[in-house]
Amino acid sequence: MDFDPVFLSRLQFAWVIGWHILLPAITVGLAAFIAMLEGLNFFTGRDIYLRISTFWIKIFSIAFGMGVVTGVVMPFQFGTNWSRFSDATANVLSPLFAYEGLTAFFLEAAFLGVLLFGRQLVPRWAHFVAALMVALGTLLSSFWILSANSWMQTPAGYEIIDGRFFPTDWFKVVFNPSFPYRLAHTVVAFFVTTGFVVMGVGAYLMRRGRSAAEGRTMLSMTLWLLTVLVPLQIFIGDQHGLNTLEHQPAKLAAIEARWETARQVPLTLFAIPDDKGERNRFAIDLPWLGSLILTHEFDGEVIGLKDFPADQRPPVAIPFFAFRIMVGCGLLMLGLVLFGGWLRWRGRLDTSRAFLTLTQIAAPIGFVAVIAGWITTEVGRQPWTVYGLLRTAESVTPSLTRSDVVISLLGYIAVYLIIYPAGLFLMLRIVRKGPSIVADEGAEIEGGRPEAPVRAGAVELREGEVR
Repeated sequence: MDFDPVFLSRLQFAWVIGWHILLPAITVGLAAFIAMLEGLNFFTGRDIYLRISTFWIKIFSIAFGMGVVTGVVMPFQFGTNWSRFSDATANVLSPLFAYEGLTAFFLEAAFLGVLLFGRQLVPRWAHFVAALMVALGTLLSSFWILSANSWMQTPAGYEIIDGRFFPTDWFKVVFNPSFPYRLAHTVVAFFVTTGFVVMGVGAYLMRRGRSAAEGRTMLSMTLWLLTVLVPLQIFIGDQHGLNTLEHQPAKLAAIEARWETARQVPLTLFAIPDDKGERNRFAIDLPWLGSLILTHEFDGEVIGLKDFPADQRPPVAIPFFAFRIMVGCGLLMLGLVLFGGWLRWRGRLDTSRAFLTLTQIAAPIGFVAVIAGWITTEVGRQPWTVYGLLRTAESVTPSLTRSDVVISLLGYIAVYLIIYPAGLFLMLRIVRKGPSIVADEGAEIEGGRPEAPVRAGAVELREGEVR
């Protein structure tokens, strides 16, 4: 393998964004969950929602801070490693990134201070509004970033003059063909990821018997949400696949390791794709299901990789396996949600040790699915940065040397291997304390007490049998 500046720059960007995407995967969903908890507390007056919200606000603040640090690095890399890409696309992408900063980041940052420190300083309605604004900010951030990424996948509303892209229709730029599907698929994925984390923490608290009432509420609320969101995500993913078939057929062919254009194609469950030999080894196929799933027709046609020039095909093995990991995670999540629904119907949701254990184990499954989906999307787009128009090899900074990227890559690796374990340690320490203790500590720091004292001992005694 040739470790040239292009490959190393791609590796460095993958390292940075691969770690960064884990943070919006939790903060976008947590912000919405916190806003819901604040609303429930405001309208019902039940203190349990306040304690759970205070607990997750502290975890959210750590993840948000880490996201800001790692997020700044990505646009910095556009100048250092991808200057030709930046020069070619600046007229289209720079405004989208600027809108993200102006509408999303400042909204989040402004109201996060109220959310963190204002519970005793502002009226309850104002604190609830602050939670809503933070949640809105995270969604706006997702909107603009995914619009920019989708435009790179399915460019629209532009013209090319002297090798540079210029917008001709901003509506088409923002709402490019793949954007609605990518936005829905990604945001719901973030909600699902957060849901499994919250449910896993709830199961942990119930098994320990500490803050068990809060744990039960987390588990029950989130399971209801996931019962809707997981099937919805499968439907959205199917619609996104139809969009990919129409606008990025080479990517879809790589995802399915489909070499020949054909109708009534099988669904390949497993194979070892051979790029050089243009075939699959050790393939396990299910007849006709490929056409049915990919085109919604038994006789549907799927374009094969051989219809594209060899230098315009993505590498096959990486998106092929990454996609199957993502789908496998989705099926496991669906199975766990259905298991939980059956237990709820039987009245055993709180007492099933097997379910609580599985829920704890499955807490990080959403992150695995998000990373696998991101790899599928980005590697499947290769060899282009702007699909079909600007090659990755033509996007890198021309003066960049191998040693330049090696030094910066090693620096990023070292820094991230410090930031992320430290942040995870702080979050786990909060989880170990539990919402009851965290709420008490927060009230003491802010100079007050919770609206109703938390009888943690009584809760633990009442819920002790769940340990």
